[in-house]
Amino acid sequence: MFTNERQNRIEEQLRRDGKVVVKELSEQFGVTEDCIRKDLKQLENGGRLKRTYGGAILSQEYPLERDVVNRKDFHLEQKRKVAQKAFTLLREGETIFLDISTTNIELAKLIAASEMRLTAVSNMIDILQILAMNRNLSVIGTGGVMNRGVNGFLGSSAIDAIRQYSFEKAFMGCCGIDFTDGSFTTLGVEDGLTKRAAIECARHEFVVMEREKFYFNENYRYAHLDDIGGIITDALPDGEICSTIAGYGVELYSYQ
Repeated sequence: MFTNERQNRIEEQLRRDGKVVVKELSEQFGVTEDCIRKDLKQLENGGRLKRTYGGAILSQEYPLERDVVNRKDFHLEQKRKVAQKAFTLLREGETIFLDISTTNIELAKLIAASEMRLTAVSNMIDILQILAMNRNLSVIGTGGVMNRGVNGFLGSSAIDAIRQYSFEKAFMGCCGIDFTDGSFTTLGVEDGLTKRAAIECARHEFVVMEREKFYFNENYRYAHLDDIGGIITDALPDGEICSTIAGYGVELYSYQ
């Protein structure tokens, strides 16, 4: 395999998974780890990735797909696993908040198909439409300024509505964690401030995220590990990351 072909394959894998590991790539392509490190260095010089200890993650110049409409079916099986685990944490009669999140769309489907009676507040139109199909549910939309990129409501009006409630549980989306300071990140200030308001109004705060997002972060920090009670994921991240998270007293809930 030529160098360019191997680097293209590495780039495709990185785009899909959000992270690559030198040792795994070495075994996959049948080349030395030094050879893979040179590949990663060249890709980093081209702005395609950011090298990390033992591997690489996506660079901010080459981000994951941003619009919700294009992310609904991406990593769908992983999102369903996260949603299934999150669903087990729900209890009859609770008031919950479902944040703008393609994983929360899958959680909403499970709730709507159940016989559980809940009050559910959300600022995402997809979620509201799904929950409205079940007459056992009391469904409340925040309203506010419509953001077409996320198909939901963001900003001061949505925040004011959210602050009127006290949530037993809030299930928050994120774009990744910045482990330089333990921050949960998202795409922009309006989404971040709206998320922060929901966290402040919740007794128990959970972030729902696929495993790949432990290795990626976005541009706006909306919460810290100290602000969250639990992270729900499809599969546990590396041991070092698990230890860091545990050090903040955050519980990891994994499908596996």
